[in-house]
Amino acid sequence: MKIILTLQLCVFLLFTLHSQYDGNTSPSYPDLIKIYIDLAEKNTEIELYNMGQSDFGLPIYLCIINGAQDSIKSFDKARESTTLLINNAIHPGEPDGVNACLIWINDWILTGKKTKNLPVIGIIPAYNVGGMMNRSSSSRANQDGPEEYGFRGNTQNLDLNRDFIKMDSRNMFTFAKIYHGLDPDVFIDTHVSNGADYQYTLTYIASIRERMGPELGTLMHEDMIPYLKKRGEKGNFDMVPYVNLKGATPETGLTVFNDLPRYAMGYASLLNAISFTIETHMLKPFSQRVQSTLLFIEESINWMKINSGKIEIAREKTSEWERKMEYYPFQYKLQVKRDSILFKGYEFSNPISEVTGLTRLKYHQDKPYEKFIPLYKTYAAMDSLFIPDYYIVGGECSAVLKRLKSNNVEMSLLDNFDARIIGRYRINSFKSNKKPYEGHFLHSDIDVEISLIHRGFKKGDVLISSHQKNKRFIVSVLEPGTPDSYFTWNMFDSYVQQKEHFSSYVFEDKAKEILESNELLRADFEEKKKSDSEFAESAYAQLYFIYKRSKYYEPSHNYLPIHSGMYE
Repeated sequence: MKIILTLQLCVFLLFTLHSQYDGNTSPSYPDLIKIYIDLAEKNTEIELYNMGQSDFGLPIYLCIINGAQDSIKSFDKARESTTLLINNAIHPGEPDGVNACLIWINDWILTGKKTKNLPVIGIIPAYNVGGMMNRSSSSRANQDGPEEYGFRGNTQNLDLNRDFIKMDSRNMFTFAKIYHGLDPDVFIDTHVSNGADYQYTLTYIASIRERMGPELGTLMHEDMIPYLKKRGEKGNFDMVPYVNLKGATPETGLTVFNDLPRYAMGYASLLNAISFTIETHMLKPFSQRVQSTLLFIEESINWMKINSGKIEIAREKTSEWERKMEYYPFQYKLQVKRDSILFKGYEFSNPISEVTGLTRLKYHQDKPYEKFIPLYKTYAAMDSLFIPDYYIVGGECSAVLKRLKSNNVEMSLLDNFDARIIGRYRINSFKSNKKPYEGHFLHSDIDVEISLIHRGFKKGDVLISSHQKNKRFIVSVLEPGTPDSYFTWNMFDSYVQQKEHFSSYVFEDKAKEILESNELLRADFEEKKKSDSEFAESAYAQLYFIYKRSKYYEPSHNYLPIHSGMYE
């Protein structure tokens, strides 16, 4: 009788907890943290740590389950064993993961807190604290529930899911402390999608395979994802790759999302984790979205229990692959090669809008279909660069060095560094956005020239070896031509701004003298006038051509305070 009553009580409690977090409400940030504090106080297996400040001024917390009940030992255990990190509310208007994690924790408590084979689980209850505090019921115009939720932007109005390299927010410095403290094997970032209408409740973005190490890519794409799909089918939640449309509707095909390091999952993938962004569908009821997120988390944990050995071996081999890497591939582009995928969508039509009087897109949920559609999933690197043994960064680059240090990059201060042959980076040309993107005028189409010079360095400059952990991260941020380099994110803009100039009416006489004393320059000048009509009609362009090739042109213009070298 006692056992029966205990089981009945457990069922009652589970129902109560599910109804509390599985309805149409999601807790505010203060309420959420109170819940986690209460869980940690009542359960020694649950640890809660204040990991640092957010931009709002309130802390970002980390919950650890199956740690070592000690702050230092728990992080040591996480780094030394199989670890999952779940990030919630990077976009607080998408709180499905907030509720799903609470349900998972309470289910785990009520089913006996079994830790056998359980990975270390780290949960960030709410990452975007400022967005969590900015609650309303209307900022997600296309979304079905919950009743209230937070806002996408942080207190600085930044989208934190574009901030993982540039690190403009205090949040990201705290996140880097969490991430490198745990060094997770699997990372999950929880979201809600916008876009097309279809039958699926949950879609997922997986790191593009071509960018991953071979062993880790195989384990993720040929083992974990098929396992999750099968388990999802059994749980009545089919999973499909993120519906990133090639055209206006799914029939035109889906394209695999390019997870650059600026995004949470791209950052984690660059650091050799199996990395997912899960996107539940905005038009499905909140409780249904929460349940599908919960299922994905549960089955990811189950897969990690079964495959912890495989995961550790794959990461070790991937680290070895990275250590041996001589060339760094980048500028990944989606290829025209296409596959196909069985897709469950809805028929659509283009009736006349009663609002605009023009055609509109209308999906018909009463007309579901299941058919094969194109899937474009193959990427290829369009460029590569040779990886030097080390970089030297000027000690004056405090913002860059601060970001490198926060990502556990090892470096050493120079003191009377002997002069040697070393590579110097010059920016020949680049393009910039005409409008700001996340607070930056992002650079692209960057033409970089590396020339060899003989020079020494000043005391306080910093040497960074590429022969250390997270080699690809170091290369990706310091090599200026890569898509998410520190140069791309405007951290070296002052070096491509000319500081000295000339007045045309004064320089005319000097230009004449320069041409008369330099026959090769005069020949190049005359040839340029013959071959370029626009140049021939611009007096300023002609004078500047001569000025740039004279001793008066500043020698530091367009040269970055980054050098690269090889050990002798």
